[in-house]
Amino acid sequence: MTLYPKLIVDALATVTYAGTKKNLVESQMLADTPVVAAPQSEGEPWQVSVTLLFPRDTDPFLKSTVKAAEAAIKYHCGQDVVVKIATEFKSKPRPEVGHLLPGVKNIVAVSSGKGGVGKSTVAANLAIALACLGYRVGLLDTDIFGPSVPKMFHCEDARPYAVKVDGRDLIEPIEQYGVKLLSIGFFVSPTTATLWRGGMATNALKQLIADADWGELDYFILDTPPGTSDIHLTLLQTLAITGAIIVSTPQQVALADARKGIDMYRNEKVDVPILGLVENMAWFTPAELPQNRYYIFGREGCKQLAEEMGLPLLAQIPLVQSICESGDEGAPAATKVDTATGQAFINLAQAVVTVVNRRNKEQPKTKIVETK
Repeated sequence: MTLYPKLIVDALATVTYAGTKKNLVESQMLADTPVVAAPQSEGEPWQVSVTLLFPRDTDPFLKSTVKAAEAAIKYHCGQDVVVKIATEFKSKPRPEVGHLLPGVKNIVAVSSGKGGVGKSTVAANLAIALACLGYRVGLLDTDIFGPSVPKMFHCEDARPYAVKVDGRDLIEPIEQYGVKLLSIGFFVSPTTATLWRGGMATNALKQLIADADWGELDYFILDTPPGTSDIHLTLLQTLAITGAIIVSTPQQVALADARKGIDMYRNEKVDVPILGLVENMAWFTPAELPQNRYYIFGREGCKQLAEEMGLPLLAQIPLVQSICESGDEGAPAATKVDTATGQAFINLAQAVVTVVNRRNKEQPKTKIVETK
């Protein structure tokens, strides 16, 4: 039997690709014309080389399609034919861990031991304040189950779109107040609970990191979920975090959990530097009495913890009604740099720049936690 490329194409036309429900030829998955090599001597088999083009390297139908293509060629052309099938991809594969975000200079995780201490408020305002100082800033909402960034930045209706960058289809972050933003909240209904197992949540997080066009950034802020969880471990195994900022209120219950957050980053297997602490809701100042301070959650508890741990106290943020209202309205306090609260976050940003520069000068780059 004599083989020629048309026979191979006809054989591949009998194979259905599950991704399109059409055959390989109709799906335009033949990267080039099949190559047929005749036997060099009597008794040797014909050889067929085919290159199939898949949408991406993680295509779930890749292996089954390749097997089906090989079987179809052998069925139509003879079982003794040697079939070689190579694969190419329309979208370039995702870079390996350790080579993600090459344009990002500093990655800062904003964490808290417990919920309700204003960690997301601090992360959002810190990102905006850094942008106000002229830095290129990205903010990733890593709280898959309780995303708050879309509302705080008044872009709940925004829907990121895909862009082609260096042969890869990437998510284009939303930009607001000079900050590049991504959150799972842009992709799910704000009124529907996200009922995902841990694996689904961590895979979604990896996509927001590795499959997004973050570009060149001076600071990449991670608004992490409260406590310690799979999400934190995924971040530590995916990114070399420059340092962490721990947010707490002055009360002892919050401080006890803040210690756990500090310990997580200081663990010898993690070894991420703690850049400092932020005492949120340090005191209450009523609008009609701007000079008065009422220490309703305790006084300087976070400051004392910072001294005990040998860490910088980066800022003490007062409990002011306007901070809460501005977050709910989608115009965080840091957007109003001429106010006392806006200036407080500018001061925080300046302190963060100082400690990050010192950390980079005095300490080696953080290593990604190895997957076990």
